[in-house]
Amino acid sequence: MSALSIAEASAVTGLTADTLRYYERDGLMLWPVDRSPSGHRRYGDRDIDWITMLTRLRATGMPIRDLRRYADLVRAGEGNEAERLELLERHRGQVLARLAEVTEHLDAVDHKIGIYVDCLASGASSAASDKADTPDASARDVTAGAGRTVTA
Repeated sequence: MSALSIAEASAVTGLTADTLRYYERDGLMLWPVDRSPSGHRRYGDRDIDWITMLTRLRATGMPIRDLRRYADLVRAGEGNEAERLELLERHRGQVLARLAEVTEHLDAVDHKIGIYVDCLASGASSAASDKADTPDASARDVTAGAGRTVTA
């Protein structure tokens, strides 16, 4: 890649042209996007690399204000690495907390799946599986661990 149009950059990054324009307008790019003599944007490798990083940070839930702050710090150059590190470590902690929460929810879903697999394998009645779907049973199922039982 050397000089991509906005449509090509959109295809490569998975972002819409409007989002790419927004990133530029909102100060999220590290440097101005190059322009052709006709004024059309031309995205280079370093632009695509930076947009990819922004996309990853956004996908992990980093707010735009933090993206903007990070871009400001990177743009400012050497001497603020400790602040960049602190911003990224704080974000990492938030991502890990959300990941732990989602993992806990996934464990509960897996536990429920196990209940139904066991229920179907043993030919248990639908009443037993219905009982497993009650709110009280769901709370007990989550705390029950890996054990697979049909009743709550």
